[in-house]
Amino acid sequence: MTQQLERPPARPTRSPHPAATTTAHRTLTVAGLVTVLLGAFLPMLDFFIVNVALPTIDQDLAAGPAVLELVAAGYGIAFAVLLVLGGRLGDSLGRRRLFIAGAAAFALTSLACGVAPTAWTLVAARVAQGASAALLIPQVLATITAATSGPQRARALSVYGAVGGISVVIGQVLGGMLVQADLFGTGWRAVFLVNVPFALLTAVLALRYVPESRSEQPSRVDLPGTLLLTVALLSLFVPLMEGRAVGWPLWTWLSLAVFPFAAWAFVAVERRAEAAGRLPLVPLSLLRIPEMRRGLGIALPYFGNFGAFMFVLAIALQQGLRLSPVASGWALVPLAVGYFTSSLAGPRLIGRYGSRVITAGSLIQPVGMLVLIATVLTDYQGLGVLTLLPGMALIGLGNGLIGTPLFRVVLAKVPLERAGVGSGVLATTQQSSLALGVATFGTLFLSLIPSLGMAHALAVVLGSQLVGATVIAWLSTRLPRSMG
Repeated sequence: MTQQLERPPARPTRSPHPAATTTAHRTLTVAGLVTVLLGAFLPMLDFFIVNVALPTIDQDLAAGPAVLELVAAGYGIAFAVLLVLGGRLGDSLGRRRLFIAGAAAFALTSLACGVAPTAWTLVAARVAQGASAALLIPQVLATITAATSGPQRARALSVYGAVGGISVVIGQVLGGMLVQADLFGTGWRAVFLVNVPFALLTAVLALRYVPESRSEQPSRVDLPGTLLLTVALLSLFVPLMEGRAVGWPLWTWLSLAVFPFAAWAFVAVERRAEAAGRLPLVPLSLLRIPEMRRGLGIALPYFGNFGAFMFVLAIALQQGLRLSPVASGWALVPLAVGYFTSSLAGPRLIGRYGSRVITAGSLIQPVGMLVLIATVLTDYQGLGVLTLLPGMALIGLGNGLIGTPLFRVVLAKVPLERAGVGSGVLATTQQSSLALGVATFGTLFLSLIPSLGMAHALAVVLGSQLVGATVIAWLSTRLPRSMG
């Protein structure tokens, strides 16, 4: 018999918008929670699993630096650009329906990546894969928010946060193992093909275990807001991710110059639409909720630092020290163990200490960073699992105490009828910050290597990330202490 998460009877609330009522046919069972978390794990895994496969892809498809950047960045850009729209479509068409469609599309696009005959075909398949992930991910958070409540919702969101962090680390560890194992002669293609059976299984399980929920009076898609958000994100991400590889031509600077104007136009259009009583793509009134506003403020530096850390460390270990994909993956295991340990303890600690848990994590994480910097500067050539263990374990512990409760904080006070939009905003912030961290700190790291060398360039980048850790610590003190 399937165990069911109990949900107390919902109190009637006054809808702030005629399209803002939500129906959920039943509560989320444990099997349903496992299903949606599997659906969340796969797209987040794929953001990083490709990192360790890039050198092999370059050898096999003669891709070149600029195209390799697109293989990695195309997924993240499409993912980030379409996430809010994916959340809105789930609110309108049904979250389970979009979840199943996204899982099926993710399986098909992963297969397309795995059989891509050329580098540019792989880029196109990765963009399509990112678009399918943008359909899938918002439905996970929105379904959890709509079909659970109280302590059950808090636990589910905490587990989601743990899955998000663990998937990043496992992505690079598993990617290295798959590339080196060369299963059936597939080489790098296995990092994409492994998604296919699991994504299809997710879609099948969702048919039985995931409850349907949607807005009862769906609003029309905000076309102007969607277009302006797309222009704003593309004008920022494309030049930052491609600029170094192509030598920073004029178009990259012109694109960056477009970004502030596109962002301003998006905010103005969204504010005007909401004032007129329409439901915009991103209701800016959500930012009036202190938990969401402050939580998103923490999410920006947290995910930016985390994404950049994983990227530069992979380069330092594989290209700097010439470690194999498996060896570099094993070096991340202490981080994964630390993250998983603090994530398991997180819900209990949060129930007792509230947001002080995030503050504690924001103090532990930079200590680990300082230990790692000292290790790198002392004996870079001797880096390995044992020498990296103290710093990596502390970084993992700290990150787990921040990341696990963060999703719970941001979505705690979002009205049920706006679950899809709120989830889309949070997921967009997460993916945009990961991509922005890789683009900015990754570019800084690669630019410093010729003059400083790999070890000192890595130390400078890690040291600069301490600024983000300081911001996280300060913002965590402004969160409500109680997170029940």
